[in-house]
Amino acid sequence: MDTQARKVSVLDRYDFLLRRLHSLTGIVPIGVFLIFHLLTNSSIGWGTLDKRNVERAGLGGHAGVAAFNHDVHFINDTLPFLIFIEITLWASIAFHSVYGFYIATTGRSNVKRYGYQGNWRYVLQRVSGYIGILFILYHVGTLRWGWTFLVPGGTRWSAEYAASTMALALRGSVENVTVAGVVVSLGYMLGVSMLVFHFANGLWTAAISWGLTVSAAAQKRWGYVCTALGVGLMLMAWSAVAAFATLDVDRAESTERNMQKGSLTERAGRP
Repeated sequence: MDTQARKVSVLDRYDFLLRRLHSLTGIVPIGVFLIFHLLTNSSIGWGTLDKRNVERAGLGGHAGVAAFNHDVHFINDTLPFLIFIEITLWASIAFHSVYGFYIATTGRSNVKRYGYQGNWRYVLQRVSGYIGILFILYHVGTLRWGWTFLVPGGTRWSAEYAASTMALALRGSVENVTVAGVVVSLGYMLGVSMLVFHFANGLWTAAISWGLTVSAAAQKRWGYVCTALGVGLMLMAWSAVAAFATLDVDRAESTERNMQKGSLTERAGRP
């Protein structure tokens, strides 16, 4: 028996465990993180509904910017065990991606012959996974790893100016939206859409894999739940991208400066 055969036999031997671990990591921590990440980013829009954010923004400020920056600062400065969370998340993404690629390249679909809905979801699940991991690498690479050569104008993301630098990355310039900005914004739209579909559809198939939805009726009911969740997450994702791409950068920076001054004043007033 050659080395390749031994490798395949080992994967086959633990196929049951690996597939369930694969579906589990897609839900926890990856799916949970996706939900909270989109909730945080979409605060650029719904944050205007909270009066506390109006006060944080200061005179002439943007309440949505105040909400988003407040959440970013909480995550970076207050959230305990952040490095442990990041390591766990990246380990889960690595396993989910690598084993997902193995499943995708060894599985078979019947789209060309039958073309029914389940097979199309099967194919789109795989395609969304490929696009999703590329988008994650771009998103993190440009905002955390400093790949400014891939951002219009070479914008470098800053936690202190989280909203304005994110807006610059999607707009391309302070004054107006550039062609490069449109390309990046469309790329974000595609990327977040693929990630949301991959999660929502994967959540539906995970229930089948774990034996939670055995009957067709149960699968149908769970499908309604996953669809509703997917629609909600998709709306949050699209609204966040649209809000950042249309954000007034100067007003966002003014809000961020007001928040920094307010934070310094608050600290100085503490005993």
